[in-house]
Amino acid sequence: MKKILTLASLLILSMVVFAACGNRDRATEHSQGVTDTTIYVGNTADTSGMVAFVGVPFIAGMEAYFAIVNEAGGVHGRNIQLIHREDGSDMARGIAMTTELIEDDRVFALVGHFGGGTIGATLPMIFESGIPAVYFASGIGALHIPNAATVEEGQRIFPVQPIFEPEGYVLVARAASEYNVQRIGLIFSNDEQGQDLARGARSQAQALGIEIVEMQVNPGDAVSVVPAVLTMRDADVDAIVVATIQTTFPLIVNELAAQGVDVPVFTSYVSADAATIAALSSSYLSAGATFPIYATAWLDIFEADGSFTQETIDFMVGVGEYLAANAFAMAGWAAASVFVEGLRAMGDVEFITWEGFTEAMENNLISIPMGGMMDFSNGVRTGTTSMTLNRADVELGAWVPHRPFALLSEIVDSIN
Repeated sequence: MKKILTLASLLILSMVVFAACGNRDRATEHSQGVTDTTIYVGNTADTSGMVAFVGVPFIAGMEAYFAIVNEAGGVHGRNIQLIHREDGSDMARGIAMTTELIEDDRVFALVGHFGGGTIGATLPMIFESGIPAVYFASGIGALHIPNAATVEEGQRIFPVQPIFEPEGYVLVARAASEYNVQRIGLIFSNDEQGQDLARGARSQAQALGIEIVEMQVNPGDAVSVVPAVLTMRDADVDAIVVATIQTTFPLIVNELAAQGVDVPVFTSYVSADAATIAALSSSYLSAGATFPIYATAWLDIFEADGSFTQETIDFMVGVGEYLAANAFAMAGWAAASVFVEGLRAMGDVEFITWEGFTEAMENNLISIPMGGMMDFSNGVRTGTTSMTLNRADVELGAWVPHRPFALLSEIVDSIN
């Protein structure tokens, strides 16, 4: 009898252990970062360092969008919680913080991964871990993947912002379309962003038979800007492409104004912000400068009649008056929106997994608020390629619409 009871006890114990294992397996069928109530996402960004003026509104835009989604009941019955880590634009810290997000915080996805240096340094880690990464706040060339067939090749990354090299094509094509240019000046910063933009500008200039005169500058270095500007002045260029990020662009424009250069300037969407105009307005105006300043844009806030789009109104209400005109807050809002749309595209699923999310992103057109559509099918990971052209109103301190959305091929076709 004792033996029978012992066998029965072992049988019951084994059934309990099996059931416990089964419950544990079932509980872990969601990918990491998903609980019954919450989907955790994370990013690193500079909110106190050199480009905090970008990072602070960017994070605010993300948080505002997620807050609205959560107030409406969340997605798949879960709220979305952003875990943000400050990296101060320090690459080593960015690597450490990204590692913590993936391995310690165990977030479901990286959303709004920020800064060219950190992004480039952490992509191998992201590929190896297999974690989805939606929207990169940079356009570095490493994000340009025309055919990501496997996770190791980048199948689970989803860049949305324009990639810098293709944008370089657009900048030269826009200059050629707007003006009868025979010789274009190219001032680029000797960092990855500037070099990628410059590579695209050279390629497009060659394709159009336009002579190019180029000089490089050090990021944020006013001293290196002077010889670059003097070279442009003496070369008698017809237009200038400024291939730099935000902090260097005003230095170049201010020096162009001081040296009396009077040709149109074209620059990247990353400089299309009120802060950049504010940094050059007094110098530009006091020098009596009149040359036009243009920047690409991949978001458009206006209807054809000049009124705000409904998506723009939703954004303005969501972020509040202080950030309503901030381009970087718009970018953060777009990052959060694209991620949420990918979650919703999964449909009514029992388990939220990396594989299911990737499939949903690839099998559905994903809309960008205040922008176009993203098609991630067939492993295409090249960022958006449809851009508008804005013009700086320096006295007003704002960028105003100049040309509507157009693909590169359409811009080239418009060149006389």
